[in-house]
Amino acid sequence: MNGTLEVSDLKSQIYDIFEYLHQHPEVSWKEVQTTQYIANMLRKLGADLVTTFDDCPGIVAEIGEGPITVGLRADMDALWQEVDGTWQANHSCGHDAHMTLALGVFMALKKRNVKLPGKVKFIFQPAEEKGNGALTMVEKKVIDHVDYLYGVHLRPNSEVQNGKAAPSIVHGAGRFIEGKIIGDDGHGGRPHVGVNAIEVGAALVNHLRGIHLDPLVPYSVKMTKFLAGGENANIIPGSANFSLDLRAQSNQMMDQLKEKVEQIISSVSNLYQVEITYSYESNVVAAEVNEEAQAIMAESIAQVLGKENLLPPSITSGGEDFHFYSVKRPQVKATMLGLGCGLTPGLHHPKMTFDREALLSGIEILTRAILTTFQKNGFHVE
Repeated sequence: MNGTLEVSDLKSQIYDIFEYLHQHPEVSWKEVQTTQYIANMLRKLGADLVTTFDDCPGIVAEIGEGPITVGLRADMDALWQEVDGTWQANHSCGHDAHMTLALGVFMALKKRNVKLPGKVKFIFQPAEEKGNGALTMVEKKVIDHVDYLYGVHLRPNSEVQNGKAAPSIVHGAGRFIEGKIIGDDGHGGRPHVGVNAIEVGAALVNHLRGIHLDPLVPYSVKMTKFLAGGENANIIPGSANFSLDLRAQSNQMMDQLKEKVEQIISSVSNLYQVEITYSYESNVVAAEVNEEAQAIMAESIAQVLGKENLLPPSITSGGEDFHFYSVKRPQVKATMLGLGCGLTPGLHHPKMTFDREALLSGIEILTRAILTTFQKNGFHVE
């Protein structure tokens, strides 16, 4: 495989796709119009098979046939956030770009008219922001016969600069707890009669800050929501709702942190003689990157951007449900491209923006990674 993939010839089409997806955001599990748009486009572009689902959004498309399967995954959902004073769906995490990149790779492979020695599976996944979209795709057996799986995520300029890229993103694990302190309200003049839920919450915060685990592995736990009391200042609230955010750079550290947090909740409940209930609303696992897949991605980055613009793996405390694929199906060799694109002010910022030119280089990197994967497995690719 020599020479350019001539991705620049697709520039106007790529930009049109991005603008449509950017202007039509849909939140998690409601990506209905997005699903229809992508599925229709894939059929028009000549996919061998396009699969959608009756019970949820998402698309799986296939081209080629052979003994190995290479997958490319793109997430679809937007965030719900306030933009210029209005609450709305908003693509501030780059998922519009990720879908565009995957469609661009499909178009690049079709344009090259290469005879693929194996199957390429394009997975457009819903609900990454909820942390359970990938698990749904796993349950639907979407990756049961996938040998290699590539993903992509735009990186903030502070992590990966424009014109550079990382062959993997080493995300951390995250768990998110919703809890409730359950008690009876009391009179402000009789604090000895009941239990003040605010004091219980303060005790939880103080004890959580006292967790000490291996300092060589980053971790954190913090209370991110606490709601108690009403309009009357002379009522001691007996009940409260709270949220906890747990982060750890490895899955093993997350298991330790989870155990400590649960012990503290139980201890505070016993100390104050009050019921505290909680549940894990969602979670994401830490990255478990395959070295072979990472090496292929690194080679592809060097070919497109030059060796001087190939960065080490990007280590971040953020989370991504992409990593459920390799954790739940360990046979899958997976990595995620960290694409530098001049992204500012940051991911999830309502005014997030990036250099659209990076879409073209990202498409070429991912296309080369797919074709190189076949080559590395002994197949000839023209």
